[in-house]
Amino acid sequence: MKEPRKERRRQAEKAYLKESFLKSSEARPLRILAEYLEPKLRFDHHRIDDTIVFMGSARVLSREQAEAGVGAAQNGEGDLEHARRQLAMSRYYEDARELARRFTEWSKHLGDDERRFVVCTGGGPGIMEAANRGASEAKGLNIGLTISIPVEEFDNRYVTRELSFHFHYFFMRKFWFAYLAKALFVFPGGFGTLDELFEIITLRQTGKMTKPLVIVLFGTDYWNEVINLDALVRHGTISAKDLELFHRTDSVDEAFGIVTRHLTEHALAERGAFL
Repeated sequence: MKEPRKERRRQAEKAYLKESFLKSSEARPLRILAEYLEPKLRFDHHRIDDTIVFMGSARVLSREQAEAGVGAAQNGEGDLEHARRQLAMSRYYEDARELARRFTEWSKHLGDDERRFVVCTGGGPGIMEAANRGASEAKGLNIGLTISIPVEEFDNRYVTRELSFHFHYFFMRKFWFAYLAKALFVFPGGFGTLDELFEIITLRQTGKMTKPLVIVLFGTDYWNEVINLDALVRHGTISAKDLELFHRTDSVDEAFGIVTRHLTEHALAERGAFL
């Protein structure tokens, strides 16, 4: 006589394993929280408390790439005027690369158990790649905070693998730029760079960011042409004192001096990140 067949009990799926739920609008707070907690876990693991952030255009080429582009254009392959413009802009790639290399070497000789003033970028090509590359050439850890947007594939192979992040929410990505930063370099860039720059300047102007963050606009001709900040003072929409929230320079040596002096005076004794 056969035993009665046992019905297999259906196992309910746990909510935190349900992909359909995790991608739903109702789970948005969980996704936002994940983009805070998971990066924090990695930063804590690597003992990273503060960063030097580099922002700038993803479209700026290295000098080597730009020179190759001019050569190709002279042979009839491409727009020569555009190629020459890219070659002129490539100085910013090389300057960002050199600054990141210098800061990484400087921070490695501070004799601190924690990793101080780690180079951090948006993880993309252009100025971001240049800064990650300079830090990598100095054999230092560096951070890349990429964002999911519909752009062409790129390969920034200089970001430290364990510190490569990929965000869905722009505001969470910008939080991590601002939260750990003790210095900010802003190189020539487009809408994204302007958005990030003005958000951080606004935080400083309104006192929402209380730490003494040093901000350097690199490339005086570019910034003087693209943003007429003096006009804002003239029209009374900002005060003259607001222009003291940042420095402007074209010199790698001057930029390095401004930031190392500031960090030595204001940040070396501090621990932890705060807005």
